[in-house]
Amino acid sequence: MIPVILVLLLAVVLFGVGFAVKALWWLALAVLVVWLLGFLFHRTGTGGRRTHWYRW
Repeated sequence: MIPVILVLLLAVVLFGVGFAVKALWWLALAVLVVWLLGFLFHRTGTGGRRTHWYRW
């Protein structure tokens, strides 16, 4: 009985990890799109200096 429970537990853990990795890929893609849009649509500041949409 214990080996069956361990196999089922392993299957649930692997399914959860697979779902989390796929969700993280989608999140990374969304962040990349937002970053690219901010990079492409930045404004020109006063005096001809270019400003960035982020503050680092």
